[in-house]
Amino acid sequence: MLHVEATALPDVKIIRLKKFGDHRGFFSETYSRKAFTEAGIDHDFVQDNHSLSPVVGTLRGLHFQSPPFAQDKLIRVPRGRILDIAVDIRASSPDFGKSVAVELSAENWLQVLVPAGFAHGFVTLEPDTEVLYKVSAPYAPTHDHGLAFDDPALGIDWGLPSERLILSDKDRKHPRLADLPRYFA
Repeated sequence: MLHVEATALPDVKIIRLKKFGDHRGFFSETYSRKAFTEAGIDHDFVQDNHSLSPVVGTLRGLHFQSPPFAQDKLIRVPRGRILDIAVDIRASSPDFGKSVAVELSAENWLQVLVPAGFAHGFVTLEPDTEVLYKVSAPYAPTHDHGLAFDDPALGIDWGLPSERLILSDKDRKHPRLADLPRYFA
């Protein structure tokens, strides 16, 4: 009950889910290991994460974990709307340093698969936005890293003026791509 679409970065996938509605509301199977495997997406997800951002312009990222705790992520938005960003940080990739943006919302009901080797982040575009994502490795603080959201070499358009972006102190201090160790050689 899903359809997989390519993005400008072939390893990042958009997943369209079926949503069945009637006068009672709706039903949607948001994850089925069998259906995902049959669609060519075979990841072993071990943890679910859930965030709430009350304010428009909340930016979380760009985050990743290094091996052996590198994470594949499957992201969706059950309430609100985000601009989801993935940046290829695999040093040997022909797409190294390139990014892709996908709008995820409760309305469009899309999911995005961001594989290991990509930095990931998002900015909220509606108040009270909730983001759910599955990861393929548990959180490992010593392998938790980030990439500067505002690195001019990345040229990411977050869709909002920089003065409207709300970040953690930690996310303001991540290195630029040129200074990032090559965790994914």
